[in-house]
Amino acid sequence: MTRTPGGAGGVASPAPSAPVRFNPFSADFRRDPYPFYRRLRETKPVHRTMGMWVLTRHADVQAVLRDRTFSAGLIPDLIKRQADRFARDDVGQIERLAQKSLVFTDNPDHARLRGLVNRVFTAQAVAELRPLIAESAERLLRRAWDDGGMDAIADFAAPLPSTAMSSWMGLPEGLRRHVGQWTHDIRFLLEPGLMDAADFANVCDVVRVFADELGAVVAERRSSPGDDLVSRLLAVETAGGDRLTDEELVFVCMMCFVAGNETTKSLIGNGLLALIRHPEQDALLRRQPEHLKGTVTEVLRYDSPLQQTKRVATRAAEVGGEQVREGDQVLLCLGAANRDPDLFDRPDEFDITRDARGHLAFGHGMHGCLGGLLAQLQAEVAFECLYRRPEFLEPDSAELEWHDRSFIVRGLKHLPVSVRGRS
Repeated sequence: MTRTPGGAGGVASPAPSAPVRFNPFSADFRRDPYPFYRRLRETKPVHRTMGMWVLTRHADVQAVLRDRTFSAGLIPDLIKRQADRFARDDVGQIERLAQKSLVFTDNPDHARLRGLVNRVFTAQAVAELRPLIAESAERLLRRAWDDGGMDAIADFAAPLPSTAMSSWMGLPEGLRRHVGQWTHDIRFLLEPGLMDAADFANVCDVVRVFADELGAVVAERRSSPGDDLVSRLLAVETAGGDRLTDEELVFVCMMCFVAGNETTKSLIGNGLLALIRHPEQDALLRRQPEHLKGTVTEVLRYDSPLQQTKRVATRAAEVGGEQVREGDQVLLCLGAANRDPDLFDRPDEFDITRDARGHLAFGHGMHGCLGGLLAQLQAEVAFECLYRRPEFLEPDSAELEWHDRSFIVRGLKHLPVSVRGRS
C-alpha cells in the first residue's frame, strides 16, 4: 500500500501494481473512496463486479444519465423482492410510494409528475426561502456559541434541512418533532437491498404513520389554503386539468424529506470538514465571502454527498467500450466522475476559486435532482452564517466516523467542534 496525497481522508490507496477491488463497504473505502476511484478510472473505468457495471469516468457516467433507455425504476422492483423475501403482504403503500416518486420513475409517469411539481419548485420560490433558512441556521448556531461547541452534524447540519422544509410546508409543531427521525428511519427506501426484516417492518410502519400525518395536513390545506408548499402543490393544475392526487402530494412531500435531508446534511458536513482540513481555503473564504457560491459548488464536486446512483439497461448498449446487455445494472459513481482529470484540473485538490461547473453531484438529465437549488442555498446560508462570525470552529477529535449503512450517501456520523476566538 502507498500513501496518496490529496484524498478526502488521507488513507492508504491501492498500490499501482495491485488489482483494485471495488468494495464500497470496506473501512478504507468509507474513509476515502477517491484513491480507489482513481485506480479504477486508470485501469478499468468500466468495471464488472458484484453483478453490475461500475462506471468511474465523467463522460461515461454523464452519457448514461442522459440516455433515457437506462431506467431509474430499479427501486420498486427491489422493494417487492424484499417484501417477498420477508413474507410481507402489507407493502402496497411503500410500493406505490416508490412507483410514484420522481427519483424512481421513468416516462411517462416521470414527465407528468415532474411537470406538475416543477411549477412549484422554481428558482424564485427557492430563493424566497433564504430568510427562513438563515433564521433557522442562526438559531442553531446561537446554541453552539452559547455552549462553546457542538456536534456540527447532529446539532447543525442535520436539523437545518429538516427545519427549513418543515417550515416551507407549514407543518404543525407536533409533526415537526418527529419528521427528522421518521426521515432517517425510512431512508432505506433509497437502498432497499440493505434492509433486514426489522428495518423493513419499521419502514412500513413509519411510512404509514408519516403518510397519515401528511394526509391530515393536505386535508387541512385543502379547506384552508395558505402560501406554504403543500398549498401551492394543491393549487397546481395543467391546462388539461391534470393535478396531483392527494396520495401523490403526500408522497412528494415525504420524498422531499427522504431524498433531501441526508444529502443536504452531508453536503454541509462534508463542506465544513473540507474547510477545516484546508486552512488556506478557510482563510480565503473568511477574507473573500464572495466565494460562498463557489465553495458550495466545489464541495459538491470534491466530496459529493451522493456518491452513486443506479440505472438498468432496457436495451443492449455500448458503454465506454464495453457491451452492456439488456437488464444489466449499471452503478454510476458520481464521486469518481467529479474527480476525473479529463474535466477538472488538479481534481484531488480542494479549491473554492475553481470553476467546478459540470460536476454530477445532482445527477444530470431528466432525473437531475429536483431539490438541488434548495440544497445549494441551504449550504450557502449555513457557511455564510458561520463565516461572518469572528470566531472559528476547531475540531475536537482527529478520529472521524463515516456512515456505514448507506451504499450511496457519503457523510459523517459526527463532527465535534469547539468555538475558538481568533488570537
